[in-house]
Amino acid sequence: MKRLYTFRRRLFAPLVYLAALFLIFEEWLWDVGARLMAKLSAFPPFRALERMICSLGPAAAMAVFLLPALMLFPVKLLALFAMARGHAIMGLSVFVLAKIAGAAAVARLYALTRPSLLKLRWFAWLHFRFIELKDRWIARLKATAAWRECRALIDGIRDALRRWRAGWRRGRFAARPMRILRRFSAFWRMRRR
Repeated sequence: MKRLYTFRRRLFAPLVYLAALFLIFEEWLWDVGARLMAKLSAFPPFRALERMICSLGPAAAMAVFLLPALMLFPVKLLALFAMARGHAIMGLSVFVLAKIAGAAAVARLYALTRPSLLKLRWFAWLHFRFIELKDRWIARLKATAAWRECRALIDGIRDALRRWRAGWRRGRFAARPMRILRRFSAFWRMRRR
């Protein structure tokens, strides 16, 4: 029995880690989308629309919450169709843009409709189970040595970019782009001759 459990655990461990990585990416996309949509909601027509959405009942809030997914489903199908017809880059870019736009819209709509949606007993039960499962998978991923190494690498890259930006602001790198452009144009002038 223990052998079967160990086999099953080793078999499904990569899938759990892949799902956790997907959830982390989705959460990041969700946060960025929510911030962008919050800035967009500063305009008066959107503010009035948000007030109306916040006042909806649970059933209407569910319909509004599902609206972006239903509207973007045909776009994603067309993107897959384009990829199948040999337009892989166009199809993939449309699919990614639809995913980003959908995540941004759903993130904002979720923030607006969450109080109403949590009044639905089945939604509240599923919501809390999903959050619990997601937190458990992400904690399991973050406990691995690979995650800690990736985190250290990302932090190092972030620090290097921060130092580079600070140097750019101080004017340390201000002359560099012009110097590179002059070298590039001289190189191409020599190649023409």
